[in-house]
Amino acid sequence: MRTQVAIIGGGPSGLLLAQLLHRHGIDSVVLERKTKDYVLSRIRAGVLEQGLVQLMEQAGCADRLRSKGHVHDGTLIAYGDTMFRLDFTDLTGTPVIVYGQTEVTRDLYAAREAAGGPIEFEVEDVTIHDADTDSPHVTYNVGGEPRRIDCDFIAGCDGFHGVSRQAIPLTIRREYEKVYPFGWLGVLSETPPVNSELIYANSPRGFALCSMRSDTLSRYYIQCSLSDKPEDWTDAAFWQELKRRIPPDQAERLVTGPSIEKSIAPLRSFVTEPMRWGRLFLCGDAAHIVPPTGAKGLNTAASDVHYLFTGLRQFYDTGATDGIDSYSAKALARVWKVERFSWWFSSLMHRYPDQSDFDLRIQIAELEFLRTNRAAQQAMAENYVGLPY
Repeated sequence: MRTQVAIIGGGPSGLLLAQLLHRHGIDSVVLERKTKDYVLSRIRAGVLEQGLVQLMEQAGCADRLRSKGHVHDGTLIAYGDTMFRLDFTDLTGTPVIVYGQTEVTRDLYAAREAAGGPIEFEVEDVTIHDADTDSPHVTYNVGGEPRRIDCDFIAGCDGFHGVSRQAIPLTIRREYEKVYPFGWLGVLSETPPVNSELIYANSPRGFALCSMRSDTLSRYYIQCSLSDKPEDWTDAAFWQELKRRIPPDQAERLVTGPSIEKSIAPLRSFVTEPMRWGRLFLCGDAAHIVPPTGAKGLNTAASDVHYLFTGLRQFYDTGATDGIDSYSAKALARVWKVERFSWWFSSLMHRYPDQSDFDLRIQIAELEFLRTNRAAQQAMAENYVGLPY
């Protein structure tokens, strides 16, 4: 098989890139290790920056997002019994949209299928060949049958555990990592959200987040030990602990119910440099991971897609290589700023096992400064709604 761009990974970043390329007349093949149902079963963040929304519009996939997504003009920050609001629209002129990553992926699959774009599911033994030459190709198996794709470029959108990053030699690849000493226990419930806006809570008992997917579907998180397992937490124990970590007036109005999904996610900051090797380009989690605080994972993958699509479009339109040559540097410049924000926000809102009394007082002082200082609020809001591409 021959195509212009081979895309490894059928999650939202790979599908978004494929759809943008398709609308510009550039052929691609998407390879996905799992089934479509499995990909759509993954529960992920749902806060979308305007940059991602605009890319979905550019891809022709924003109709449901616009009709079902919830525009959020601000968010709430709580510590102890104090809660204050950051007004994104006032501070930056830009809101965010709450729309689940699963729904983004569903919309992109629908567009890919409507366009007749090829997707290979349940691929195994994917191997990247000759990425540092002008003739790269990818080999893989489907149902025990060996297959090969020859292509001009390879986009590695296959996540942290995928093969794309590993294809870059260790003599070239450098990795930076910070592992956090806690995880997030997340619960999805068919209950109305406790508040119309997200609540990020710093509590002496640990962090909590009140989020939502719709008017009738809520997503809640609490900081937990890395040794915990989802089955260690009954629904009743989760709701009780969440109420202890959010302001009393919010706890009183919280509607509880059976969980329909419960999972624990560890927190990690991770960056690979470079994000390009020859004709192989890394996008999204294949190149970088951020803690979920602030919901930057999908949004940062989208900025990668923007830079890569812009470079590939320029190459196929004019033959110029400026865009693809600068891809890694441009993407990483934004990635590191997002990593900084996610690290800062995580450090501000969580309890760490080695925090001293001094550290805790500084944390509260930082929250007080954010509550009372417009310049600090504006800096946070600019990062939260999304830095420019």
